[in-house]
Amino acid sequence: MTTPDAPLSVPAPASPAPVQPAPFEPSPKKPSGFALAALLVGIGAFLVGLVPIFGALVGIAGIVLGIFALNKGQSKGMAVTGIVLAGLAVIASIGATAGIGAVVNSANTSQTEEVVIPEAIEPADEAEEPAVVEEEAEVDPAAPVEYLSALTQAAMYSDTLFMSKVAIYDQLVSEYGGKFSKEAAQYAVDNVDADWNANALEKAKTYQNELSMSPEAVRDQLTSKYGEKFTKDEAAYAIEHIND
Repeated sequence: MTTPDAPLSVPAPASPAPVQPAPFEPSPKKPSGFALAALLVGIGAFLVGLVPIFGALVGIAGIVLGIFALNKGQSKGMAVTGIVLAGLAVIASIGATAGIGAVVNSANTSQTEEVVIPEAIEPADEAEEPAVVEEEAEVDPAAPVEYLSALTQAAMYSDTLFMSKVAIYDQLVSEYGGKFSKEAAQYAVDNVDADWNANALEKAKTYQNELSMSPEAVRDQLTSKYGEKFTKDEAAYAIEHIND
């Protein structure tokens, strides 16, 4: 008598090993020290922009920090915002200083006129000599008013901030700056009484004395399109005379 075949046992399929998710690695953040500092200093400068001289000094510090942040590839938004706020503070502080100076001069003039002792009245039969009125030299009256306004701002940027010719032109035509036409800005930088070599030297001394930068770093900053935008010859003059 034959026995029935035993049923074949089929092994159960092995369950797949659980897939471990790859660990999350956050993308490295770019350092933003100079950019954040430029933003904070720019905000502070904007708040004290109407304070004569002090507002301009804080604004210049904000502009320098913002330029450093851009050169180091840090947060462009914070750096540019800091530069814009600092630039507005510089302009406001210079305007406030000029306004106070005008008021003081006007007050001094009024006091001088009040204490003038009148001269003795000459006899009527003697003819009085007409007073000679000295006329001030006119500045190219044929130029449009916009051109002359741009020239005034260009002189201010050169005499107080020691900016380069290209930097002044960019500031005059910038939508965040003077908003002058290209023609007016070109007229201004072509006719402003400025010594570009001397401006480059002043900037170089600032970077060396206040930021302790090396001569080559100063040269790069002077000629950088994100920096001062001086020519190579002007930067070379500044480096050559920086310790004079």
